[in-house]
Amino acid sequence: MAVSIKSAREIELMREAGKLLARTHLELEKALRPGMTTKEVDRICEEVIRSYGCIPSFLNYNGFPASVCVSVNDEVVHGIPSSRRRLKEGDLVSLDTGLIYKGYQSDAARTYGIGEISKEAEQLISVTKMSFFEGIKYAVAGNHLNDIGKAIQRFCESFGYGVVRDLVGHGIGKKMHEDPEVPNFDMGKRGIRLRPGMTLAIEPMINMGRCDVKWMDDDWTVATADGSLAAHYENTILITKGAPEILSL
Repeated sequence: MAVSIKSAREIELMREAGKLLARTHLELEKALRPGMTTKEVDRICEEVIRSYGCIPSFLNYNGFPASVCVSVNDEVVHGIPSSRRRLKEGDLVSLDTGLIYKGYQSDAARTYGIGEISKEAEQLISVTKMSFFEGIKYAVAGNHLNDIGKAIQRFCESFGYGVVRDLVGHGIGKKMHEDPEVPNFDMGKRGIRLRPGMTLAIEPMINMGRCDVKWMDDDWTVATADGSLAAHYENTILITKGAPEILSL
């Protein structure tokens, strides 16, 4: 496994990519409202990314037909935007998108409630986000990769949630998906030792019910097997000599 260590110049470019992606997510959050189609969310996302002089990295990636994955309620990830699907009051919507700035990638996801959502749904969003921060406490040079996933799993399972096993985070740089894979659960082995200059996309995908998922007929959308709600939170981070730096916040 070749895990790339980024140079100072590469880190600078990834910082800028992350900053622009964080801004993209803020624009999307402002735009979300009941009644809008998921296709509209995609249009806004692509326009914002291109307005920064960047390329939407998801568009046509392995054939994905949009610039953002819009996953609603029981959809965990990779929901395809559609002009037929409208967001409703009370929906949970996960937005996962990425951009390329001068050849370098940033990748981040957020889950939002549309209008008023249930207390249970609010807690799921909050715990999923908090689990990311629990995980990156261990994203420190000298620690092992498994320390991150173990912390995420422990935190989420303490609320009775299911931590998705079929999908994981990843290294990131010039390519969206680089080595290593970054699970959100205990792999049962230590994994690589973390070193300064590694850049990782850490992304807890958490179900209110069981951890099992199923692939839908479009071959992209992944949903909870039991129909329970799901949430997703992701940032691109940099391993440093001290605390990790979150590039997409």
